[in-house]
Order: sequence, then structure tokens, then C-alpha cells
Amino acid sequence: MENAGIHTLLLEDDTATISRVMDEMRAYGWVHFACHAIQDAQDSLKSGIHLDDGRLELLEIMKLRMEDTNHAFLSACQTGAGDEKLSDEVVHLAAGILAAGYRSVVATMWSIKDRHGPEVAMDFYAHLLDGSSHVDSPIGEKRLNSVDAASALDHAVRQLRNKIGDKEDALLMWVPYVHYGV
Repeated sequence: MENAGIHTLLLEDDTATISRVMDEMRAYGWVHFACHAIQDAQDSLKSGIHLDDGRLELLEIMKLRMEDTNHAFLSACQTGAGDEKLSDEVVHLAAGILAAGYRSVVATMWSIKDRHGPEVAMDFYAHLLDGSSHVDSPIGEKRLNSVDAASALDHAVRQLRNKIGDKEDALLMWVPYVHYGV
């Protein structure tokens, strides 16, 4: 599939299996997860992303050790939440994605509202595509570049904040989005 001249692949329902997702993570420099995830308080390495056939766990992601990866957008709950028992360590899904080789990760510190996740993602990617954050590959296809990911996330969160405001209940909806990496 082509989106804005960029080759994409959508896995959903029974195509979004653990083995298939792991294979495709090796093939694509960018990944976007729009699903459920959980931070396992008993064993942080068992934290994971829920897929059709089970949980893709943090330990398995960290074992991938991929090269030529660029960015992961984890539009799922608790993907950047650490473990309070390990307050001096960073053990969460976003850290595992970085350890696997991605240079940049967008994650969430706690549960997010399903209605706002797609808005943040759309504003994030629109900001990247409107700027100069894409490059042509040697084979002539466009590829996104994560160099402006932090700026794009800031833009997307500001859009949501402008829409829903600064009251206490609204803060819980736009504050949890974080960027890790370069």
C-alpha cells in the first residue's frame, strides 16, 4: 500500500500475529502500534503489546536487535510507564524498542483514550509529511525520517491540548504522550 508516496503495510485482526509482527518489524524502518499494551508490574520483561495470538513481550522485542530501524509509534496504553519498584531503571516497552535498535519512539506513560490516540497520530504524521522529514531512498521511494519526531509529537499534543483545554481531566488526555531517543 502507498500513503503519500511511502510504502506501508497494515496488519490487523488475524494477520497481526506475534511471529508476523516480529518479521515485519525486521523489514520496516517504521512501525506503528495502535492496539492494547500492558506494563507487567510483577515482571517488567513480560510487559507487552497485545496481538491477535497473544502478547508480544518486551524481552522478545529486545532480542530482535535490528539494524536500519528508525521510529516506532506506540499508540497503546502504558508503553512508556516504568516500574515503581525499579525507579532508578527504565524498564518499559519504549526502552525495549530502543534497545532493539530503533532510534526514536513515541509512547504513553499511562492509559490513553481511544478517541484521542488516532488524532494525535494523524497530527504527528501530517506534521512530518508537511515538513522535510522524509527522504528519498536509493531505489526512489520516499522514506520517513525520525529527525523531527519530537517536534512532530509536540505539535500533535499541542493540537489536542488546544482542542480539549488545560483543566485537570483534560491534562490526563494530552500529558501521557512522550518521545524517547533522538
